[in-house]
Amino acid sequence: MKIIVLDGYTLNPGDISWKGIAALGELTVYDRTPIGLVAERIEGAEIVFTNKTPINREVIDNSTNLKFIGVLATGYNVVDVAAAKEKSILVSNIPTYGTMAVAQFAAALLLEMCHHVGSHSDDVRAGNWVGREDFCYWHHPLVELSGKNLGLIGFGRIGQAFGRIGQALGMNVLAFDDYRDDSLENDTLRYVSLDELLAKSDVISLHCPLFDSTKGIINAANIAKMKPGVMLINTSRGPLIVDQDLADALNNGRVAAAAVDVLSEEPPKADNPLLSARNCIVTPHIAWAPKEARIRLMDIATDNLAKFIGGTPQNIVNL
Repeated sequence: MKIIVLDGYTLNPGDISWKGIAALGELTVYDRTPIGLVAERIEGAEIVFTNKTPINREVIDNSTNLKFIGVLATGYNVVDVAAAKEKSILVSNIPTYGTMAVAQFAAALLLEMCHHVGSHSDDVRAGNWVGREDFCYWHHPLVELSGKNLGLIGFGRIGQAFGRIGQALGMNVLAFDDYRDDSLENDTLRYVSLDELLAKSDVISLHCPLFDSTKGIINAANIAKMKPGVMLINTSRGPLIVDQDLADALNNGRVAAAAVDVLSEEPPKADNPLLSARNCIVTPHIAWAPKEARIRLMDIATDNLAKFIGGTPQNIVNL
C-alpha cells in the first residue's frame, strides 16, 4: 500500500517518528509540496496525508487509486470533502489532539496582552531599570481580569477548556455556539446570543471552525457592536477575521489589543495590515505545536489509518 505525506515538516521537523505509519505501508514523506506538484506526487497512492497542502476536486478526480485522505489537523477545509465523497474516498481528521495546548496558548496570549511580560523583560534587559528613581515602572497599561467577561465564539472542546482557564482567573464566561450543552451553565458561565456576547465581553476569543457562516465573523459591523476597549484573541482560523477591519479598529482604539496566532493568508504577505497595527501580537500559527500535542496527533493519525485498513474507519468527516 503506497502512502504519501505531502507536507510532513511542520508536524515532524525531526523530533518525533513516522514509524507507526511506515509500518502500515510503503511510506514517502515530503517536507513540503507545491500545489502544482500535488497530483504528480500522489499518483498511484492509495493513502495520502496532508496538513495544509490543498487537495482539490481536480486532483481527486484524477487520482484513480486514492482511497483515504488523512488530514493532519482538526480543520479539514484544505480538502474538497464533497468531491472525495463522490469518489468514495474517506477523509479523516484529528479532532482532539491539541485541546489543552491551544487553550494554554490562548491563555498565554491573553496574559501577554494584560501584562506585556516580554516587552517589559526586554526593556529591563536593555538596561532601563538600572538607576531609575522608582523601584518599579511600566510602559503599557496593566489589566486585572477578575470580574471581567470572557466571550467565547465557539464552545467546543477548546472553547470549554479555555473557558475553564478564564473561570480560574475569576472571569465570567459568555459562550456562543450553535450546539448548546445547557448542563455546562453555572454561576460564572452562560450561553448567550452573538450580539449579547459582542456587547458585553471585555475579551473575545475565537474557537469556531471556518465555515461559510463564520468566515469574516470579526468584521467592521460586528466590531461596532463590541465594547470600546475590548481585547480579541484568535487561535482558530485566520479568515474568521477581516484583517483590515480589525487593523482599523486597533489603530483607532476601538479595539484595545489583539493577539492572533493565525492570519487570513499563511505565510502572510508583507503588507498584511495586522503586521503593522498598533497593540497587535502576531505569532506564527504555533498554538498546536508543543511536542506532546504533535506526538498525540501522530498517534491518532496512525490509528485512523490502521482502523481504515482494518475496516472500522474512525474520525471520518465525509460519510
